[in-house]
Amino acid sequence: METVTYDQPQATCQAKRKAIPKELIYEMVHDKPIYYRGYRKVLTHEKSLEEVMGSSLLQGALVALIAGILFRKLNLRKYMIATNETGFLYSPKNWRLLDIAIFDKSRVKQELFSAKYVKTPPKIVIEVDTKADLKQYGDILGYLTEKTDDLLKAGVEKVIWILTDTQKVMVAEQGKTWLLAKWNDVIPVVDDVTIQIETLINEMTEEE
Repeated sequence: METVTYDQPQATCQAKRKAIPKELIYEMVHDKPIYYRGYRKVLTHEKSLEEVMGSSLLQGALVALIAGILFRKLNLRKYMIATNETGFLYSPKNWRLLDIAIFDKSRVKQELFSAKYVKTPPKIVIEVDTKADLKQYGDILGYLTEKTDDLLKAGVEKVIWILTDTQKVMVAEQGKTWLLAKWNDVIPVVDDVTIQIETLINEMTEEE
C-alpha cells in the first residue's frame, strides 16, 4: 500500500496527503490510512471511485442473505443489525468499516440518529472479504489478523470472516482459539442463530 512517509519534512508529507483524496481511504488504523484496493487506478483515471468502492455480486449477495437470516431469526427488541459498511470508531482517529454488525440495542440506541461513526462496539461482526488495499500486508491474512485483533480489543465479542477465494470461514471469539471452518460447516452467530455458507450459495444458484 502506498502510504505517507512520516519521517519526511512536514511540507512534503502534506503534499503527499493532498495527492490522495480522502474518499479513497477505506479505514484509519494506528493513525495511518488504509486505502481502497485499486486506488492507484483512480489516481491515474483508469477507474472511477465507485468502481473501487463497490462489491462483487457474490459479496453483496452473501451480505444480503446473511442479513436477511439475522433479521428473521434474531430478537430485534434485543439486537440492532447494521450493514452497508457501518463505520466503527474504536479510538480517536482510528476506525474500521463493518459489513454486518450486531449490536446490543440497549447499548447503542443513543447513537442511532448520530451522523458520526458509532463508538459502541458491536457484539458480533461478520465480514465478507475486504475492499482494503493489501500491499503493505502481503496477503489478506495479515490484514485479517490485524483487523480482528483491533475489533476484539475494542470489545467485539466475535468476528466471523467469510473468504470467498478460499471458501473458508474464520471465527475469532473473545478468550477462545480462533477457528478455521469450511463452507459446509454450520457457524454459530449469536444465541441459537447459525449460518452455513454452502446452503446460502446453493440458494443463490437455484433456478425455478
